[in-house]
Amino acid sequence: MSSLRHPDLEKLKDDAAGPLAIVVSQCVEGSSLVEAHSHGRGQLLGVWRGLLTLGTAFGKWLVPNVHAVWIPPGQLHWASVHGQVDAWSVYVQPGACEGLPDQPATLRISALLREAVRRLERPDGETDTPMRALLERVVVNEIQALPVEELSLPMPTSPSLVKIAQGLLAEPAEERSLEDWAALANVSPRTLNRRFPMETGYSLGAWRQRARLLRGLELLAEGRSVTTVALELGYCNISAFIALFKRTFGVTPTQYMRQA
Repeated sequence: MSSLRHPDLEKLKDDAAGPLAIVVSQCVEGSSLVEAHSHGRGQLLGVWRGLLTLGTAFGKWLVPNVHAVWIPPGQLHWASVHGQVDAWSVYVQPGACEGLPDQPATLRISALLREAVRRLERPDGETDTPMRALLERVVVNEIQALPVEELSLPMPTSPSLVKIAQGLLAEPAEERSLEDWAALANVSPRTLNRRFPMETGYSLGAWRQRARLLRGLELLAEGRSVTTVALELGYCNISAFIALFKRTFGVTPTQYMRQA
C-alpha cells in the first residue's frame, strides 16, 4: 500500500523534482526475494514487524524493527523477506541526501521518525499541505541525525576471497581449517590472514562468527527455535550460542525476538 495516492509512484521514486519525501508501506508474508534494482532517490528501508535482509555488492544488512537501512541514490540492491513482514520506505530527493552515508548503513530509528513516518503513510493522512511539507522535513532531518549501528556483514572485494565468503554464507556450519579455506581461494594461509581483514575489517574467524549470528537472526525471524537455529549454525553447545548472541546484541535470542 502506498501512503501517497499518485498514479506514477514508481516514477516518483526516481523523480528529483517531486515531494521531498515519499513514504510507502507494504505487507509481505513468507520467504521471498526482491530482485536487484536501484532508485534515483535515496531510500530508508524499515519494518514495523518482521525482519528483512538487504544485500548489495558491499555486503548484507539486517533490518529488524528498531533499525532501518539507508540506501544511497543509485545504489543497486536486493532484499530478502523472512516470515511475515510489514515494511516501510522513505524515498528522499537526491539533493536532500547530502551529508548522509554514501554507502548503505544501518541506522537506529528514533521515536520522532517513527511517528512522522506513521503519519505520512496513513491513506487518509496529509496531502499537499504545509503540514505534510513540515512532516517531510522532519523525516529528512531525523534521518540525517540518526546514529549508525553495526548490523552489517561486509563482503570482501577480490574474487578469491569472495569465493570463501560465499561458501560460508551458503554453509554457515562449515568447519574447514584456515589451510582448507586458503586452498579454496588459491592463496597461502598467511596471505588469507592478511588480506581478509584488509578487505572486510574482520579476521576470517570473526567474519564467520558474524555471518553465523546474522543468519541466526534470519532463522529466528522465520519461526525456528533457538535450539534448532544453534544446531543449524554448527553450534554443538546451545548455551555457547546464546552467550555469544547476548554479548553481540545485548539480549538473548528469545528476548531479541520478543522485542522485535
